[in-house]
Amino acid sequence: MLAQLSRGPASVHALTEPFALSQQMISKHIACLVRARIVIKTKRGRESVCTLRPEAIKTVSDWAMSYRQLWEERFDKLDVVVRQMKQEEDDKKHGQ
Repeated sequence: MLAQLSRGPASVHALTEPFALSQQMISKHIACLVRARIVIKTKRGRESVCTLRPEAIKTVSDWAMSYRQLWEERFDKLDVVVRQMKQEEDDKKHGQ
């Protein structure tokens, strides 16, 4: 859905077409995106049109990137500890 909206505004009906979900489920999903301020939903006549807020996606991306850096650092530290433990185990096996 977000990929479709990244190409431009789309009606709720158009957003529903590619998915094997009910209109009600799609509407609930869109409502979540609106509450998260990722999508803006406006009325155009009888039709509801959704527009992606790219700045919101960037905010989410920046937030996720900070956690990625944190976890990469932690995994690097864990890798050092595991390598040390393996080395100690190998040393014990070889009588060193």
